[in-house]
Amino acid sequence: MPTRHFLSLLDLSSDELRSLITHAIDVKQKLKRGIRHTPLNGKVLAMIFEKSSTRTRVSFEAGMSQLGGHAMFLSPQSIQLGRGEPIEDSARVISSMVDAIMIRTFGHERVETLAKNSSRPVINGLSDHLHPCQLLADMQTWFELRGDIKGATVTWIGDGNNMCHSYINAAIRFDFNLKVGCPKGYEPDPELSKNAGNRLQIFNTAEEAVQAADLVVTDVFASMGQEQEQQQRLQAFSGFQVSNDLMAKADKDALFMHCLPAHREEEVSTEVLEGEQSVVWQEAENRLHAQKALLELLMA
Repeated sequence: MPTRHFLSLLDLSSDELRSLITHAIDVKQKLKRGIRHTPLNGKVLAMIFEKSSTRTRVSFEAGMSQLGGHAMFLSPQSIQLGRGEPIEDSARVISSMVDAIMIRTFGHERVETLAKNSSRPVINGLSDHLHPCQLLADMQTWFELRGDIKGATVTWIGDGNNMCHSYINAAIRFDFNLKVGCPKGYEPDPELSKNAGNRLQIFNTAEEAVQAADLVVTDVFASMGQEQEQQQRLQAFSGFQVSNDLMAKADKDALFMHCLPAHREEEVSTEVLEGEQSVVWQEAENRLHAQKALLELLMA
């Protein structure tokens, strides 16, 4: 049986993703009730961080511990990956000693090369192209609060970045309508967008995109590695802040999500982030539970 990887939401079927979300909710309830659930006893997850993170490290490390296993943190300074040793060689060696590998990195091709040469499952903890683990948490949050997302209208406001790309893949797998609002020149990848067909609409104003939205999502305007573009991007994204006025144009019961960390008063106002429609803290916690379900699927 070939090794299964999770580099993109498209690596799992719609049924598998819904089953994973259902299991994540059950795993979360077990933890809250103090019920031990340790199917990964004795298993080891190698965590490679070429990009730093708070939520990704804490959620994977805590998750492996709660599942009975162990997580090993590997930084660029502590291993030879891509420096003195080709990724292909590192993949063969690391995967011979652990049960799965999670990598958080820059170019998506690094994730693909690692997976191609690994004998164990590889999980994309984030690349410049995709952030599928965050979407598992986002979908779990929606399912907990609203039920199945099929047929809902989701609006993405901001850059056509890795989060936007993963929302496009989520629209394909979960069958919801996605409206993207971004400035000209910052649209999502056209080839990836084409896969979504008529589920995806792209607008160049936030006001058009947010109409009748059931869920509004945003992210920072300048991602990690784009700091030198900060001022240019702040100008380009003027008018794309998710504010109370913008949320008022969405459905009255719309939820607000953000993958965090948030730059308050840039892509989102503090009023929205801390407001009644915001579910960002539940969304952040669900990284833990959704990833535990994913680890079980790939490793148990």
